Amino acid sequence: MRIALGLQYDGSPYSGWQTQLSLNTVQDELEKALTAFIGKDACQSDPVRVITAGRTDTGVHALGQVVHFDTNVDRENWSWVRGVNSFLPESIVVNWAKPVSEEFSARFSAYERTYFYALHAGPCRTPMVAKRSGYLMLALDRWLDIDAMKLAAACLIGEHDFTSFRSSECQSKTPVKTLYEIEIVSDQPWVYFRIKGNAFLHHMVRNLLGSFVMIGTGKQTPEWMKTVLEAKDRSIAAPTFSPDGLYLAKIAYPEEFDIPAPWLDNSWFPKKTSLRTNKPERLLFDYGPSHLFTR
Repeated sequence: MRIALGLQYDGSPYSGWQTQLSLNTVQDELEKALTAFIGKDACQSDPVRVITAGRTDTGVHALGQVVHFDTNVDRENWSWVRGVNSFLPESIVVNWAKPVSEEFSARFSAYERTYFYALHAGPCRTPMVAKRSGYLMLALDRWLDIDAMKLAAACLIGEHDFTSFRSSECQSKTPVKTLYEIEIVSDQPWVYFRIKGNAFLHHMVRNLLGSFVMIGTGKQTPEWMKTVLEAKDRSIAAPTFSPDGLYLAKIAYPEEFDIPAPWLDNSWFPKKTSLRTNKPERLLFDYGPSHLFTR
């Protein structure tokens, strides 16, 4: 039986998603929780291994992460949710669970990914959102040029070679990716970025953020973004921006798999952003016979 799970997590305590020797990762915590729920004896001959839609980096968060795993254990959907959550730390939660066909892959069946970035700007950082938002020091009487950043974003839409925004450690077979939408919302002292594409290179969103900040602060013109993109040279782009404000927000799958949309109403992002305009009506999961939780 193949089970898909929808996850949210605060990535600040972890060294990213993927299991690494002697490091604490989200994958490690989830696989430990699944093993504890299924039972160690049952997992001795068939260890739990989860496949994820996107391997988030150190400090990066998720609102709509999707994973799958194979198991011989049969449980109700609500039982997977409640049972696995009882073994997870507070920084990770399972929002939904459902059986899927063997044709489903959390990674390879995905055709679209959306990232969200929350940036706080002003003369002082706020400790209230430490490790959960990016920060840019700005004088009290200054603000970012939002219109310039929006102009710069236009050249990024479509299929391009994003080598200039690619980490040297990137393992993608090709630097060519397609961006569908970039939304930039100003709500001083906050700026919110929503970036949707078919796939992303390692550090791509954070490298784009660094370049947006250069333009927003007037250090570069909007036209500079196109110059950087066409150069296919990482050395001329801005430095990689902080992971703290980056969230894997949504993964899109073909309708045939009937994968639930992420549960975003419990996030602190403002409803004025497009990410929060969707109001799914379908049941998220049945938490026992008398309690229905909907998105």
